Amino acid sequence: MRALDGLTMSLEKGALAAVVGPSGSGKSTLMALLGGLDTPTAGTVKVHGQLLNGMDPTDLAQYRRSMVGFVFQDFFLLSHLTAEENVEVPLKLSQVDRSERRRRASELIKLVGLGHRGDHKPQQLSGGERQRVAIARALANRPKLLLADEPIGNLDEKTGHDITRILLGLNKEQDITVVIVTHNIELADQTERQFRLGGGKLQRTTTRSEEIIPAIKESKSGSVCIEPDTISERKRKFGGNRSSTI
Repeated sequence: MRALDGLTMSLEKGALAAVVGPSGSGKSTLMALLGGLDTPTAGTVKVHGQLLNGMDPTDLAQYRRSMVGFVFQDFFLLSHLTAEENVEVPLKLSQVDRSERRRRASELIKLVGLGHRGDHKPQQLSGGERQRVAIARALANRPKLLLADEPIGNLDEKTGHDITRILLGLNKEQDITVVIVTHNIELADQTERQFRLGGGKLQRTTTRSEEIIPAIKESKSGSVCIEPDTISERKRKFGGNRSSTI
């Protein structure tokens, strides 16, 4: 079975995009490839000028630490750490000194509106607050690409709107390329571009004005690109029991 088949797409640096489609259409596989959590069996993956194909595990780990921020549906916060300490984790892995880690974590917790909750542990926070912490953690190493996999899937409508505003604001105010995988059409419609997948293929690309544009776009330097060829399905699912170096 092919998770992605003959898919070619590009996204300009600093863009805001959504990847939509039914379950099993290849959305999470695409996210895993862009994030360096998986590698294609054929074809090429280039993100911000870096060709991910052929990178060894050490280089991929460095790419994930320095270039990409991840936001997941289930938060994946460490329960024994406070909100600020969770934000510090990627900074510690990047060997940032303690005083700078604390300064950066405090800054980010305030950025997402949780300055008064930074000393609380995940179990003391609501779902929306946990997702805010997860977003702050994703921003810790100043990534150029933010990947959000169903970021409001476990949240109520009002809280989902709050998280949406944060994600859209990060794209506009910090010039971060944001790619959101979602089933939420209201969220997808607020992005600049939608990539609709079906059966592992790119069915169409639309702008916010709903004008259909070609699925195959010439790649630009510094863009997020998937070049043509076949990517095979893996048994492990993105976000499941995947082993990877952080």
